[in-house]
Amino acid sequence: MVLTGDSLTRWLDCLEHSEAPAPVTVRPSETSWGTSESSARLDASAPPPWSWRIAASVLLAGTLATRHLGRGRTRFGRLVRLAEAGRNLPRPTRAHASLAVQSVRWAARLFPARVACLEESTTAALLLAAGGRGGAWRHGVATDPIRMHAWICDVLGQPVEEPDQTGDYSPINGPEPTSKRYR
Repeated sequence: MVLTGDSLTRWLDCLEHSEAPAPVTVRPSETSWGTSESSARLDASAPPPWSWRIAASVLLAGTLATRHLGRGRTRFGRLVRLAEAGRNLPRPTRAHASLAVQSVRWAARLFPARVACLEESTTAALLLAAGGRGGAWRHGVATDPIRMHAWICDVLGQPVEEPDQTGDYSPINGPEPTSKRYR
């Protein structure tokens, strides 16, 4: 039951002279259209070293091929297995993880294909694994509305090269292997 106006005033007056529980005050919620503001500006920083760009391009081609080969209903599982290839390796430093993500984003500009967060983070995880680092790939879910996101973390578990909204996502995997359902 919601009391407003005169009804609320009478209830509060009666409350002063009785042992009735205090009403619960609910603050009005902000309108949510299921979106958030994100910068649309391209980063003007110097490109990554050529060796990283070439490796990222080759691995991105492999990731995109893996995405399209095989049955459609097993696509996500294939990409999860790729992304977790280096899960038993030492975690990357922030600088190392950042270089991997930047290299993949540079390479993605060359491909006439969809390269969203899942493909980008999978390729970055492979690039890190090729360099002897791993356990950095995360996949999470957020609500209002329900949405999913994948990203790379540093040695401290912090998202790398991601907007502040990444904190809205609850990781459903960690440095340990995910469930056998994706194997």
